[in-house]
Amino acid sequence: MNRTLQRSSWLLVFALLLCLIPAGATEIDLAASKLTVHVYKTGLFSGFAHDHTVSAPIASGHLDLEKRSVELSFRAQDMKVEDPGVKDSERADVESTMKSDKVLDAATFPEISFTSTQIDETSPDHFLVHGSLALHGVTRPIEFPVELSDGKYSGSVKLKQTDFGITPIKIAGGTVRVKDVIDITFEIVAVK
Repeated sequence: MNRTLQRSSWLLVFALLLCLIPAGATEIDLAASKLTVHVYKTGLFSGFAHDHTVSAPIASGHLDLEKRSVELSFRAQDMKVEDPGVKDSERADVESTMKSDKVLDAATFPEISFTSTQIDETSPDHFLVHGSLALHGVTRPIEFPVELSDGKYSGSVKLKQTDFGITPIKIAGGTVRVKDVIDITFEIVAVK
């Protein structure tokens, strides 16, 4: 009798725990998901500079398919300048500047996060995501289209650095500078 009561208690506890877990909630496959930032140059002597490609590994993420919500976070310090065909020393200089107080200020603002506020299905497997992006101590609303294909949610969004209190870098008296608008592309994969 005691063993039966103990077993029933464990089953009840397990059932209660299952009720607390949202049915549509799932984690994001951090290794399979990716986010890339594309930064472009402009100015009179921009031909002597190069555009930048930055990978931003997702630190944590959560999808709730039933509630149509998503949360993502990134660590500014983990962002890496990829720039193929560029010397390692140049790449390291660009990355150091990007993480410094001149741009992201990773020491003061270590986390970048996105939280959806609404996700509208615009057609089968196509969505318009609305949410808040917290970057460089500023939180602003953004929206962007997302497509679901082969189990991957992909899309892109353009952001203005100045909207988040970041002044685009200028060199050589402003004859070479970073464009204010950056492109972000992403591919998010849910854990299977």
